[in-house]
Amino acid sequence: MSRKYFGTDGIRGKVGVAPITPDFVMRLGFAAGKVLAQANVTGDVRPTVLIGKDTRISGYLLEASLEAGFAAAGVDVMLSGPAPTPAVAYLTRALRLSAGVVISASHNPFDDNGIKFFSANGNKLADEVELAIEAELERPMQCVSSEKLGKARRLSDANGRYIEFCKSTFPAELDLRGLKIVVDCAHGAAYDIAPHVFHELGADVIAIGNQPNGLNINDRVGATSPDALSLAVRANHADLGIALDGDADRLLMVDRHGKIYNGDQLLYLMVLDRMALGPVQGVVGTLMTNMAVEVAFKKMGVGFARAKVGDRYVLEQMQERGWLLGGEGSGHLLCLDKHTTGDGIVSALQVLSALRRNGKSLEQCFDKLELFPQTLINVRVPAGFEWQKNDKLTAELQKAEMKLNGSGRVLIRASGTEPLIRVMVEAEDGDLAAATARRLADCIPAAT
Repeated sequence: MSRKYFGTDGIRGKVGVAPITPDFVMRLGFAAGKVLAQANVTGDVRPTVLIGKDTRISGYLLEASLEAGFAAAGVDVMLSGPAPTPAVAYLTRALRLSAGVVISASHNPFDDNGIKFFSANGNKLADEVELAIEAELERPMQCVSSEKLGKARRLSDANGRYIEFCKSTFPAELDLRGLKIVVDCAHGAAYDIAPHVFHELGADVIAIGNQPNGLNINDRVGATSPDALSLAVRANHADLGIALDGDADRLLMVDRHGKIYNGDQLLYLMVLDRMALGPVQGVVGTLMTNMAVEVAFKKMGVGFARAKVGDRYVLEQMQERGWLLGGEGSGHLLCLDKHTTGDGIVSALQVLSALRRNGKSLEQCFDKLELFPQTLINVRVPAGFEWQKNDKLTAELQKAEMKLNGSGRVLIRASGTEPLIRVMVEAEDGDLAAATARRLADCIPAAT
């Protein structure tokens, strides 16, 4: 069955436009609460969920709506306040709660927002649970009796608990003393967490993007705009820089010269480090993963598989294959022996531990990896546009694949979180990749 509301990363959209409206979000909380209550196996103990959010001004509105919906279903609520998405996943599991809920639109601008859920074990909800919530949304909302209403309370020291968890994923015998690091928090959920993690491990930390005002999340800072970090690293003569996105589940890094390293490259470095400690069976990437990384893994004797784009699909393949490492070029990186979900801070700590162990700078670690040039063009399209039914585009796609003739590849896909068609062309010849991508993009009718 197809989902009506849930996308690849929860439910997301522009605030005030269906489905991101107060009435729908209240009904969503109620529906999720009913499903959780039905699955509750703790007898007389009522289900409890944790709600966290990023720094968008709309978080207050949606938090209150969710809280009301859960309470009406007889579910208790704990409120963490601003917290990274992976923090909610960790705290849900650590506190033995029924579920975790994150109010965030991740890397999107401030006027978007969304809702995503974690199960009791800190994983994203299974398809059947999302479908059950959607089915419940179609039924009338009937509040439980007054004596069964849920209650809400604040979770004290959520930040401190998560900071200690992040530090626990860094080797106890290592530290970050002597490193000057710029940390870009994207004016997002990690603004009062990430700088403390790296500082408490010994680094000299310069924080940027750490003054959220509700309107500036991801605005020319963070993993989606890493040029700000590059400038700050060079200006402060830092050793490297770390860029997170609005909900801190993505990571990009910058070396001392200001060069940017994406998720594909950081995943490669993490695999190299793990191989020095023991065998690595395999790694999961996505359809967007750079071919050079795949070639490098094969030369290293490491298995490689491509999942659909989206960290939930990467995670599914990792779990099916029993592999521990995977990720996306966008910076979603997963280390399942450290956390159940993608975590920008934890991933940065894995890269930093690799640097500490091998004694190299960030730029020195990539002397044997030369990425193939990629061109990615995003075209905003009318809602419901299906690119496969566009004859002009499919004809141009056939021409492109014939011209590349095995020396590159084309990927066209619809975004799972925005009304965008993403056109990606990868080739050994960068000019060919760029020209091919532009011809394909020009065939797509853009939204007016």
